[in-house]
Amino acid sequence: MSAGAKTIQLTLNVWRQKGPSDKGRLEAYHAANISTDMSFLEMLDVVNEQLTVDGREPIAFDHDCREGICGMCGAVVNGRAHGPERGTTLCQLHMRHFADGDTIFIEPFRARAFKVIRDLAVDRSALDTIIQAGGYVSINTGGAPDANAVAIAADIAELAMDAAACIGCGACVASCPNASAMLFVGAKVSQLALLPQGRPEAARRALSMVLAMDACGFGNCSNERECEAECPKEISITNIARLNREFLKAGIASAVK
Repeated sequence: MSAGAKTIQLTLNVWRQKGPSDKGRLEAYHAANISTDMSFLEMLDVVNEQLTVDGREPIAFDHDCREGICGMCGAVVNGRAHGPERGTTLCQLHMRHFADGDTIFIEPFRARAFKVIRDLAVDRSALDTIIQAGGYVSINTGGAPDANAVAIAADIAELAMDAAACIGCGACVASCPNASAMLFVGAKVSQLALLPQGRPEAARRALSMVLAMDACGFGNCSNERECEAECPKEISITNIARLNREFLKAGIASAVK
């Protein structure tokens, strides 16, 4: 613990659920002597260590890189996906943003397409299913030198890179009142549709990914913009508009054929 850090005491109300068929419930835990230098996940680690010492079942939660890159660490903290800080994943959220004596509610991402595996851990493989439906380039685009030879305007390249920043964490789904995955799909469609390498398969991609999204049970976008507000990579809702345009063009093209 650094010299400037202090410790705080917290009351945690954590969602506990043994599996998809279990009803689940909130359970209260006391988190003592939590350093404000800790990340949120490190705080959960400390709580789990004490639960293990007490012979109680530790809290299950998703995590991997703990560097804000992989998107595994999703959970809802006091009603906010990834917690109260904008543009931050849960593993990057630090306990200095909470006050001594705070009560914190921690729940899993909730959506029909996200089944609870255990406690805070959910099955987000539905997002992988959408990617498998068309979130890739399968045509021969040559090697790296060939790609470097294709002239792309700087502003278009920046838009594509902004969309490609999506880490597929599912916060957009968890924050949307309709449990929509439109921001996720919009980002994945945009990053390829904006580049010449992605244009030959643009129509098939848009149709296939939207159909897969619907089949997985995600809702539709109603422009509430919670997805944009809670996205840890601050993906713009303009990508949903681009997805709608790509889907419309693909539908017209297929009807003409």
